[in-house]
Amino acid sequence: MRILDFLGSNAIIGSMKATSKEEALAELVGPILEANPGLDKKQLLQTILEREKLGSTGLGGGVAIPHGKFDGLDKLAASFGRSQKGIDFSSMDNKPAHLFFMLIAPKNCAGDHLKALARISRLFKDPILTNSLKQAENSAQIYGLLEESDLKFP
Repeated sequence: MRILDFLGSNAIIGSMKATSKEEALAELVGPILEANPGLDKKQLLQTILEREKLGSTGLGGGVAIPHGKFDGLDKLAASFGRSQKGIDFSSMDNKPAHLFFMLIAPKNCAGDHLKALARISRLFKDPILTNSLKQAENSAQIYGLLEESDLKFP
């Protein structure tokens, strides 16, 4: 499974406007809704917020991977966002998150959901990639870096 199987180039937010965790989640939901116009924004956002109540998806090192399962979706959907200023995401290291990868999976798709999360986590443990993503000039360059890394790792 490759990240590019469920992350399109139009789902990249190169410069997020959000300043809070809730705003960041709402902003990241945007590209997923554009790619899946039949989804209910309020319900989707509520699903992600409920998941965050179980424990923050802020991994530390400036990375957060908010995720959840949603009824009415037939395949994995994702968005990526970057905040230059950083956002308090209740991360494990108590530092702000700058890189956000939102993953939404169909309710009945536990295996793919876990495989995708593992893949995303593995890529974002690479400090060269995360530093490059933070320094990228625009959304196209961000997508190119993700594509290059996705193809590099088996």
